[in-house]
Amino acid sequence: MADLRLGLLLNAVSPAVGGVLVRGEKGTAKSTMVRALAGLLPSIAVVTDCRFACDPTAPDPQCPDGPHEAPGVDRPARLVELPVGVTEDRIVGSLDLERALAEGVKAYEPGLLAQAHRGVLYIDEVNLLQDHVVDLLLDAAAMGRSYVEREGVSVRHAARFLLVGTMNPEEGELRPQLLDRFGLTVEIAATRDPAERAEVVRRRLAYDADPAGFAARFAAEERELAERIGAARALLPAVGLGDAALRQITAVCAAFEVDGLRADIVMARTAVALAAWAGRTAVTEEDVRQAARLALPHRRRRNPFDAPGLDEEQLDRTLAEHAEQPDEPEPDGDGPDGDGPDGGGPDGDGPEQDGPGDGGPDGGGGAPEPAGPPTPDAATPAPDSPRDVPAPPAPRPAPARESAPVAAGEPYRTKLFKVPGTGRGAQGRRSPAETDGGHTIRARRPAGPLTRLHLAATLRAAAPHQVARGRAGRALLLRHDDFREQVRQGREANLVLFVVDASGSMAARQRMAAVKGAVLSLLMDAYQRRDKIGMITFRGRSAELALPPTSSVEVGAARLERLPTGGRTPLAAGLLRAHEVLRVERLRDPLRRPLLVVVTDGRATGGSAALAEAGRAAGLLAAQGTAAVVLDCESGPVRLGLARTLAGRLNASAVTLDELRADGVTALVHAHRSATTHRKAA
Repeated sequence: MADLRLGLLLNAVSPAVGGVLVRGEKGTAKSTMVRALAGLLPSIAVVTDCRFACDPTAPDPQCPDGPHEAPGVDRPARLVELPVGVTEDRIVGSLDLERALAEGVKAYEPGLLAQAHRGVLYIDEVNLLQDHVVDLLLDAAAMGRSYVEREGVSVRHAARFLLVGTMNPEEGELRPQLLDRFGLTVEIAATRDPAERAEVVRRRLAYDADPAGFAARFAAEERELAERIGAARALLPAVGLGDAALRQITAVCAAFEVDGLRADIVMARTAVALAAWAGRTAVTEEDVRQAARLALPHRRRRNPFDAPGLDEEQLDRTLAEHAEQPDEPEPDGDGPDGDGPDGGGPDGDGPEQDGPGDGGPDGGGGAPEPAGPPTPDAATPAPDSPRDVPAPPAPRPAPARESAPVAAGEPYRTKLFKVPGTGRGAQGRRSPAETDGGHTIRARRPAGPLTRLHLAATLRAAAPHQVARGRAGRALLLRHDDFREQVRQGREANLVLFVVDASGSMAARQRMAAVKGAVLSLLMDAYQRRDKIGMITFRGRSAELALPPTSSVEVGAARLERLPTGGRTPLAAGLLRAHEVLRVERLRDPLRRPLLVVVTDGRATGGSAALAEAGRAAGLLAAQGTAAVVLDCESGPVRLGLARTLAGRLNASAVTLDELRADGVTALVHAHRSATTHRKAA
C-alpha cells in the first residue's frame, strides 16, 4: 500500500499533480484509505453562508452567491463522494429554467463540484461511470472551474479539488483518453503475508469493538502526518526544478513514447512535490524515478487489451543516459598513474588496491576457483543407488478429441451491427436511442424538472394564450404547462452476447485462428462502442457461461485466447443458455438491449433431430425479439448452408468471416477498378 499512501500524500501537498487513480482487486481497503485522507488535510477558511466555499481573503469574483462581505469561518476540508449512478445535473448543479425564463431569476442549485471545492472529490468505481460524466469531472479538475449552460443562461463557479478515483480492473478499464487525465495511478493488491493479514484482521476487530479508542491510539501519528503535509505545502514554492532533472523527465517521456505532453508536466509537478515532501528545495534523480513510476504506467497503453505497466530496466537506462555528468578533475601534475602524495598508489594516502594475492576480505589468494559440483554426502544415494527417487507418475492424458488453445488472428475493423428500433439505454456508440446527447428529433411535455428546453415548441405552446393572460408589453407570459423539453436521439450501448461453437467441427487450427480473430475484432468493436459483453461457449455435451456480462472487454479477450476446442456440437444447448442469460439480464437492466452474436458453422451432433431442437431454441430467442447476427464459419468447397438456415430461424442476418470486415466491400471495389484500368491500358 506504500504507493497508494504516497500518491495520496503527494496530491495533498500539490493538488496541481492532477489526482490519483487507484487500481486494485476488491477488498483491499481502497475506499478506507481515501476517506482517511480528508482528516489529514488542513482546515480551510470559508465565507459564511457561501454555498461555494469561497476563501474570505480571495473570494471568487464570479461566485453565484457573491459579492461577499461576510466574515470567514474555519471548517474541515470536505470529502465528497460521487455515486455511480450520478446524473450530470447532480454533478454540475441544476438551473430552474422555468423561473429563469418566466421570472428572470437565476435559480441555481449547486452540485457536487461546488461541494467539493477546496476539498476531496472521491469517485468509487470510476470505470463504471458514463464516459461523458467522467470527462466532465476531469475537465473541471483541470480548469478549476465548473460551467452550467442552459439555453443561454450561464452560471460558473470555482471548482478546485483533489480528485481520487478507484476501480477494479476486472469490471472494465477506463479508456486511454480518460486515463491520461488522471495525474497519477497506483496498483494495489492484498498482502500474501499471513502475519500482515492477521494484523489487518486484528485492527479491524479492535476498531469494531471500540471505534473511539482505536482512533485515539493513532491520533498522535495522524497529527504528525497532517503537520508534515502543511510543512510540505509551505515549502513547495521554494522547490527548484533544475535543467538536468527536467532533461531527465522529458527524456523518460520520450523513451516510453507517451502521447502528448501532459505526462511531462505531471512528472515535473510530481517530482517537485516529492522533493517538498522530503523537505528538500531541489529535485533529485530519485524524485524523477519515483515520479515516472507513478505518472507513466497508465499512459503506456497502445490498444484496448494492453494492461498499464512500466519497464523498470528501461527507466533506469534512460535516467542513466541523461544523468548530469560530473566535471572531469584537472590533472595534478604527478603523472598519469596518480602516484605521489595524493595518488591512489602504494605511496599515496588513497585507498590501497587489492593485489593479485589479496583475495578480498577473506584473504584468499588469487582469483576464486569456479565452484564445482557438490561433493556427494554420505547420506545422499548415488545416481545408481537402489534408493533412487521413484519416477514421477506419467502425465494424465488429455481428454479425447480436445485440441490445445489456438492463438487468435490479428483483429481488424468490423462492420457495424445495430439493434433495430430506438432504445433508451445508457449512452454509447452502437444503436439508435433517446439520450441526453445527440440531435433533437421532437418536443414533449417534461415529466420532471425541465433540463433541456425546446424554446420554439415552448413559444408555440404559449403564443395562443397571450391575450387571455392579459399580455400588455413585449414580454411573453409563460405558464408551467407551456414548457416543452427536447427529445434527442443519439446512440446507446448494448449487451453483446457471444455464443461461440468450440466443438470438434471448429477445431482446424487455421480455421479456429480466423474465428478467434473475428471474435476478437468484434470484442474490440464492442469496447469502442461502450458495450457490455458476455460469452457462452458450447462443446461436448453442454454449454458454459465462460464470461458473465461485464464491461471488461480485456477479460473477454483473455478468455477467448485460452478457449480449447474439441468434442461434440450441442448447438441447442448453447442457444438455450443464451436465452436464459438474456432473461436474467433483462431483469437486471431492462433498458440495455441485447445483441446476440452466434459464431458457428450451423452443424449439430445428432443429425436432423439435433438441428430441429436447435431450430426450436432459435425460435424462443426470436419470439423475445432478440436482435441477432450469425457469423457463418463454414468453409470448404462444399457448404451445407446450415448457419444461414439458423439465421432464418433467429430472424437474424448471416455474415461470413470475409464479409465481417468493414473494408471488405471497399477492397473488392478497388480490385475491380484496378483490373478494369489494367485491361483498358492493355
